[in-house]
Amino acid sequence: MIHQFLNVIAPVFIAITLGWCWGKLGRPYDTDLVSSLVMNISAPCLVFSTLSNLSISPYLLGQMGIATVIAITLFGLIGAAVLWFTGLPQRGFLSPLMFANIGNMGLPLCLFAFGKPGLALAIVVFSVFCVGQFTIGLWLYSGATSPVYLLKFPVIYAVFLALFFLVGELRPPEWIGKTTELLGDFTIPLMLLTLGVSLARLEVMNIKRALSLSILRLGMGFGVGILVSSLMHLTGTARGVLILQCSMPVAVFNYLLSERYNRNSRETAELVVVSTLLSLVTLPLILRFLS
Repeated sequence: MIHQFLNVIAPVFIAITLGWCWGKLGRPYDTDLVSSLVMNISAPCLVFSTLSNLSISPYLLGQMGIATVIAITLFGLIGAAVLWFTGLPQRGFLSPLMFANIGNMGLPLCLFAFGKPGLALAIVVFSVFCVGQFTIGLWLYSGATSPVYLLKFPVIYAVFLALFFLVGELRPPEWIGKTTELLGDFTIPLMLLTLGVSLARLEVMNIKRALSLSILRLGMGFGVGILVSSLMHLTGTARGVLILQCSMPVAVFNYLLSERYNRNSRETAELVVVSTLLSLVTLPLILRFLS
């Protein structure tokens, strides 16, 4: 059992630790450049190559998409209620409670825990979270948003193109498949290294508040994941992927948006660091539960 957990957890956290050490040593790392390469080239290729080359029911993919929307909605309702009760600003803290790190951490964990089928389902969750992050999340931080903003993200196009092949039971030409697979393969390593470097650059000042909200994010994620998977009658890999993705810590992108729009960026950085460290404890327990 321990050996199985290590096979899933160790590669992810070793890669994050390497990135953290790289950042702490002060080595050059252009986070903006790497993030741009991932979001515009490698992640769309990963999405397309994974979804278009697996035999997964479009109905199941639709179920995962609907389940993710329900989960995000519940995160928003629960988070808003807690923030209202505690008097913390909604615009500064609600997005970190709603949008978890389903990309940098969630995708590799689902791949190692559930294989390629798990990665395909995790990509559906990732895509829905991206739409939510760049509409609702962007609105929370900036006060304004537009669906047109989503047209700038190639991941959205990659999802629809892959669904075209999947629903039509078609296979893309081999040269396209090999090219997208090659470019998609560097997505997960770069995501993990970038997460580690980002964590090395963030600091924690108010540990009490950060700890409380981090526990809320992780506990709420696990509970909502179980609830929604039951409501949607998800079983097996689909259930495991949804619960695992919902249980991720706060996404680093929340910090980037909070910094850009001057919305409690220091506090958001604290949430990213503390929730990620707490996930070192919670994720092995969740994987044991799912097994």
